[in-house]
Amino acid sequence: MSIAAKVGRNTILLANGLVNLIVLITILLLLTFSCYAIWDSSQIYSAASASNYDAFKPVAENETASFEELKLINPDVIAWLNVYGTNIDYPIVQGQNNITYVNTDVMGNPSLSGTIFLDYRCSSDFTDFNNILYGHHMENQVMFGEITDFLDKDYFNARKYGSLFVDSIERGLEFFAFVHADAYDFDVFRINITDQEDQQEYLDLLMEMAIHVRLDMPVTIDDQIVLLSTCSPNSTNGRDILIAKITDAPNPNPFFEEEVDIQNALPVIDGLSTFWEQSPLWMKVAIVALPFLLILLIIVLTHRKAQRR
Repeated sequence: MSIAAKVGRNTILLANGLVNLIVLITILLLLTFSCYAIWDSSQIYSAASASNYDAFKPVAENETASFEELKLINPDVIAWLNVYGTNIDYPIVQGQNNITYVNTDVMGNPSLSGTIFLDYRCSSDFTDFNNILYGHHMENQVMFGEITDFLDKDYFNARKYGSLFVDSIERGLEFFAFVHADAYDFDVFRINITDQEDQQEYLDLLMEMAIHVRLDMPVTIDDQIVLLSTCSPNSTNGRDILIAKITDAPNPNPFFEEEVDIQNALPVIDGLSTFWEQSPLWMKVAIVALPFLLILLIIVLTHRKAQRR
């Protein structure tokens, strides 16, 4: 082999090795970033889990020491919301505006999952005609991530009740409608409606817009209603809203015996996404890492084959 041929061959091998090195570094960086993203998402979902606040949950009347302790930690805590048959079982806060708790948790710490909060313009004791609660739409059935599930008629029909603990009294919630609206629909997100004619028009509007309605739960302007609003994954600027009327006493929780393993009581709407959400962190990392490792193996084998020539 001539010197020129040897130089050319070595140059090609060097260039090939350099390209392989760049590809290898890129793959390792992507793998590291992907694993970090999975870990970071897992931390966010874990921090947003309702189980983190179990110790503060008001159990029954005259047994609210833990809830009072939470209010001492954060005076903005005003109530506790429980939607039966879901993981929505959280304390509620009310800030000086509707921005503070978008990225702040119940303890007052910065958090991407935020907190479920009552519109700052509403009365903190839920005595207004209409009261609006906001919460992030999140995967893994945390915060208000399950509100969109009520779009499914069977899911909506199976979950009629909830409870609202406010002013040391446990009140009932009867979910009578599910509405999809635009975030900038000011007719839907009106507050402080005091005129009776306006109240009736507001109820009529919600009923007209409702995707699902429970006709066996009549609602009048003499009731107080609560809107649970979250971002909709189905449209830009969309909002999915579950609406309830407040009753004097809560209905029995038909899911009580299943609350220890509530996810098994939920229907599988998307089997693939449910598998991913319920997979442990190590499995998610392994699934993401596998294609990168296969590509890496192919590069190594190709490089060795080239060196043998």
